Amino acid sequence: MARYDKYEPYANGFRALLKNDFTTDANLKKVIGVGLDSAGLVVLGGGQTGVIGVLVLTSKRKAGAVVDIMTSGEIVDFGGTPGTKYLAAAADGAVSTTAGGVAVGFTAEGSRLIVRLGGMS
Repeated sequence: MARYDKYEPYANGFRALLKNDFTTDANLKKVIGVGLDSAGLVVLGGGQTGVIGVLVLTSKRKAGAVVDIMTSGEIVDFGGTPGTKYLAAAADGAVSTTAGGVAVGFTAEGSRLIVRLGGMS
């Protein structure tokens, strides 16, 4: 049941269009690592850019819908373990503690994920 909490769209993320329909319940209200494809559209996982932000959708969306991608902020009801670093897999954007992914943030007390992305190298 994750959802954006502390998020300022002007400074802590960006808006872009979805490449594909997001119409199944499986990924709703979950934190997913996303990137952009070669046309600049949002895809799950790394795409062309690698994982550059996270997405939490609370309702179904069609391809072409504008979505907010978080690069810095807080997500509540994440459900993770406090004091743990979380990473997103380049293949599908799954957020977990599995090594080899892109670091997206860490958890504080309760189940609050502190997102810190954006260090483009």
